[in-house]
Amino acid sequence: MTGPDALQELLDKQAIYEVVLRYCRGIDRLDLELVRSCYHPDAVDHHTGFTGTRDDYVDWVAGGLARMDGTMHVVANHLVELEGDVAYSETYGNAHHWGSPPEDPTVNFVSGFRYVDRFERRDGRWAVAERHAVREWTRAIPAAVVRAKEGAGPAPHRDRSDPVYLIRRHEPPVPPRMVDP
Repeated sequence: MTGPDALQELLDKQAIYEVVLRYCRGIDRLDLELVRSCYHPDAVDHHTGFTGTRDDYVDWVAGGLARMDGTMHVVANHLVELEGDVAYSETYGNAHHWGSPPEDPTVNFVSGFRYVDRFERRDGRWAVAERHAVREWTRAIPAAVVRAKEGAGPAPHRDRSDPVYLIRRHEPPVPPRMVDP
């Protein structure tokens, strides 16, 4: 395929990929409105231990994330098959989770996952209509002594004080939280 149709296909695939990335940012930064915006209002989500509507999913995942000190979702392979205003997407990734106490495997684990999604373009906007979050594997992270940061520098925050939000507003970063070794 060449010409304007090929360009539109690439633009659609990029838009879908960016929805996946915004979802991961929303989860990792606890930006639940960003997570919500990745779904159409009538979307359905299927996660391990949950099946329901977009809004019920956001409430459910917020409770789980609140138990953890942090998460980091890293996506890898991403394939999109377009069929007009519907697209089927498969995204591979790893989700890192950590919390206290460090020996608790329910908050300290890594999972390999796939997002198997049906996207729909409505009013010119791509969003998830149905998601199956397929957990391929999970490994507990053994408790270990973790050294404090080597010095001052940008620190992550699970809210809108994170550098990813501040940089757009040209605000200075929030001072890092230092932990004594």
